[in-house]
Amino acid sequence: MKIVTSFFMVLMTATTILQAAEKPKQDAPTAADVSYGPFAENVLDFWQAEGEGPRPLLVYIHGGGWTGGDKKQKQARFQPFLDKGISYAAINYRHTGKYPLPAPVHDAARAIQFLRTKADDWNIDTKHIALTGGSAGACTSMWLLLHDDLADPDAKDPVLRESTRVCAAAVGGGQVSIDPKVIEPWLGPNVLKHRMINMAVGEPTMEGALKNYDKHEALYKEFSPYNHLDGNDPPLLMTYGNNMKLPSESAGHGIHHPVYGVKMKEKADAQKHECYLLIKGVSKSDKYANSQEFLMDKLLAP
Repeated sequence: MKIVTSFFMVLMTATTILQAAEKPKQDAPTAADVSYGPFAENVLDFWQAEGEGPRPLLVYIHGGGWTGGDKKQKQARFQPFLDKGISYAAINYRHTGKYPLPAPVHDAARAIQFLRTKADDWNIDTKHIALTGGSAGACTSMWLLLHDDLADPDAKDPVLRESTRVCAAAVGGGQVSIDPKVIEPWLGPNVLKHRMINMAVGEPTMEGALKNYDKHEALYKEFSPYNHLDGNDPPLLMTYGNNMKLPSESAGHGIHHPVYGVKMKEKADAQKHECYLLIKGVSKSDKYANSQEFLMDKLLAP
């Protein structure tokens, strides 16, 4: 009897070990910390979804005011997309404390171009690449969505020959403008207390950014997504908190204020651009209840 019991215990232990070995490690990307550019910060993680044919791709750009943050996140956040056959990538980029604009945004653009070069290796449907992110990641996502293609067909670097255009973006709490001369009238003086605005152009203080505004004006205008929107751009969905108080109550409230979304939606509607704004109790869509519904609809479209 002891021999039989021992045999079954060994068998059960071996089965458990085998099952653990076969089960994919939670949170483990298919490819981790893959270099997409020349800087140490230019790395991304990629999760490859299963399915027939090339798979759509959702790319996450983290927030942090362009001054901090990281691509790491819980898999529960994006597992629903993998379950639907949508691959997923998350990128890091240079921060403005050391590298002011255009560094963080152009890094993200290069990441999209790099991902296109991996289409065959990673089974990516390059016609169905969408973006998501919050705060500064939302600002970058909107800029890429609305900006003209940065592809340079004559570039010596093959990555730079690829397109930066995407099919959609769903973002949260994003800045549609970073121009202090635009956002202070929209939101009040507290928004200028957030370091994202001055650090974006390499100024340690907001006082310095305003004093040297003429020097920085071109950067502020170029990297404000609002300035690039037209009726030919791919669809956008924006979500914001519903504290509509003006002037903004604090730096944090101002830099994520729902008025950003209101201003973008007004311009989008005037341009007949497909744009959705979700603010609880203030603005809703009859077509999409949340970002996930929107992204899956756009990424899984024929």
